[in-house]
This record gives sequence, structure tokens and C-alpha cells, in this order.
Amino acid sequence: MKLARVTLRKRLARAIRGGHPWVYREALVAAPQLPDGTTVLVVDPDDRPLACGFWDADSPIAVRVLGEVRQADLPAEIERRIGDALARRLESIDRRETDAFRWIHGEADRLPGIHVDVYGSALSLRYDGAGARAFYRDLPERLRDVARRSDLAVESVVERRPRQGSDGEKATGAVSVLGGAPEGEIEIREHGLRFGVDLLRGQKGGLFLDQRENRALVRTLAEGRRVLNLFGYTGGFSIYAAAGGARETVTVDLAAPAIEAARRNFARNGLPSDRAHFAAEDAFAFLARAAAAGELYDLVVSDPPSFAPNRRALPTGLAAYRRLHRLCAGVTAPGGILCAASCSSHVGRDAFVASVRDGVADAGRRAELRELRGAAPDHPVIPQFPEGDYLKFAVVAL
Repeated sequence: MKLARVTLRKRLARAIRGGHPWVYREALVAAPQLPDGTTVLVVDPDDRPLACGFWDADSPIAVRVLGEVRQADLPAEIERRIGDALARRLESIDRRETDAFRWIHGEADRLPGIHVDVYGSALSLRYDGAGARAFYRDLPERLRDVARRSDLAVESVVERRPRQGSDGEKATGAVSVLGGAPEGEIEIREHGLRFGVDLLRGQKGGLFLDQRENRALVRTLAEGRRVLNLFGYTGGFSIYAAAGGARETVTVDLAAPAIEAARRNFARNGLPSDRAHFAAEDAFAFLARAAAAGELYDLVVSDPPSFAPNRRALPTGLAAYRRLHRLCAGVTAPGGILCAASCSSHVGRDAFVASVRDGVADAGRRAELRELRGAAPDHPVIPQFPEGDYLKFAVVAL
């Protein structure tokens, strides 16, 4: 069958042949009326074929590029890429210590538009738009079959789906698409520590896997320190800090259910409850109150939700990061450490570091950047797709 052709308005051949996985709608001569998931051939302004991809009827990203693959070879090629992605993870992850990791990281694994996380014997799947959902039609079954060949048991697949929240904001729900949906929390291991995750109701399935190695770093920094974990969700950084010998941990999150889950995670790991404190409170309000009371912490971890979810929000987002870092510096003890994170792909590394530097300076302190880290290795960044470099984790001595 002859592929539908989409013609570039701009000369982007070098970028596409070099591996960039997106073609924006505005870069096309015309946007044809095609069903979501249709395989298309991208051609340059001179009608020369560049690559095939799949169509998204509504997204600003009209085509997600799969490369120079013939249509007849696509099913086998997709399966090969799924298997290769899993093999790369299993080479680097000790499953005796860690059974939760990202299997497929979309564009970085040459499988644009999908993200798959492993949580024990369950998978959490997310499609980036209707085009990806239509193109990867039998993905849950393919994942289960590939996993079995690698001796990875998969009992259920849960799909994360965007929905409209009660306040009009976008939220995320989840439905079981293969096997029985896990009831309540399931327990997973990460570097030997135990966490409960709720695949149906938790954010990102209940644990932010991209911060795994940064949590492990905090464990090495925490001995004897008083630790404050802001936007702490279910207590990941606090658990690692306590396991690393922290003198005291304080976990702050606005969501009371997340705080209760953090309490359960402390109990799950047999960590002393008398040195673990929790606050279901807005982080900014907590910081203001702590500063007024003269509270100081030896190690402060700040891992907020994205303050800049799109380019239009970038100025407001950078101002929010600067304010947050000023408040964090105000409660960090002399000689202490601030670990500041951003998960916004629209905030570049230089801009984020500047927000830390300027926020600390606003507090009358001086920042020494010891290290700037990113996401765990199972969330790779490839040179052809710099947009995938979203997570920043700055370790700053004050």
C-alpha cells in the first residue's frame, strides 16, 4: 500500500535524517485529513523521501518520526526496539534490589509517543496523544510478550490517561488495559528500600522513577543532618535520608493522602517514627512559617511540580523558582546543602541554575554549585532530541 505523503515547508532534511523525532504541523506545506495513527512518508520540498512516521490529527506535533523504515517492516522493527529498550535496562538494573524502572522512554528509545514504567509485575503505560494510541494498537500485548521472553513477569498493564479535573485543570486518570488492575498499593523495591505505589490513583504511578539516583545521592548526604523534604509526595527523598542516618526528617506536601502514604513508607522500611515528621501543607507557606520561627535544616530538598508547563508560562515559572529558592536558602543552615530540582523541559539548565543562584542571593547567601544532575539512566537523553533533557537537580552548598 502506498503511504500518504506529507511535504515539508522548510528544509529540515538534516534534522530528520539526523534523528530528530518530531515534525510540527506548522512545518508542513499542508495538513492532510488523515486518521490518527496513519503511517505517513515525510518528503522534503523537492519531494524526496526522508523518513516514515505516524500522524496525529490534533497535536501541534503532526508527525512522530520512526526513521527510514519500510511500512512492511514496521511491526518487526517496533518489536525489536521494544526488546532492545528492555535489554538496555536489564543490563544496568539489579532486579534483586530494584524492580521499578522506566522500560521505554519514548523518543530516546526510538519509540516516539509512548512511555512505559515497570512496577514489579505491573506496567504503567502512557501515550502522548491519540496518534500514538492508534499507531501502537496492540502495545499492551506486545509488552507482555517481550517481557516474558526476558523472564520479566507482567500480570497487568495500566494506561495513564489525561482527563479534565473538577477544577477545570488537566489531571491524570488510569484504567486497566490488560490483566486485572492492581488493587490499592503494591509494594516495589528501589535500591533495597520499599515503597507503596498506587498505579490507578498515584502521580506517575506513585513514585517518580526519574529521581531514583538523586534519591540515592541524598542518602549519602544525610548522615547526622536535619533534613527538609519539600513537595515530598510519598516521602521518597525522606526515606532515603532516614536510611542514610539523618538525625531528623520533615516531609511537606499539600496533599494529605500523599503524606499518609509517606507515613506508610516509613513503616514499611522499619525506620524510626520518632525522628520522622510530616506536614500536609503548602510548601511556600511552610517555608515562610519556618523562617519566621528561626527553623534551620542541614539539608533541604525541593522537588516541585513544573512551574513552567509551556513556553508562555516561562517568565512566571522562573520567577516562582527564584522565589522558592530564596525561601529554601532562608531555612538552610550555614554549611548546609540545598538540593533544588525542576522537571520542566521549558526551563533550560542555565536558566534553572540562574534561578538558584539569584534566589540564594536574594536571601543574602552565597551559592556554590557542587553538581548539576539529571534523570536516572533509564530516562536517557539523546543528542538528536535535546527537548528530552527535562530534569535538573542542583546540589548547592550554602
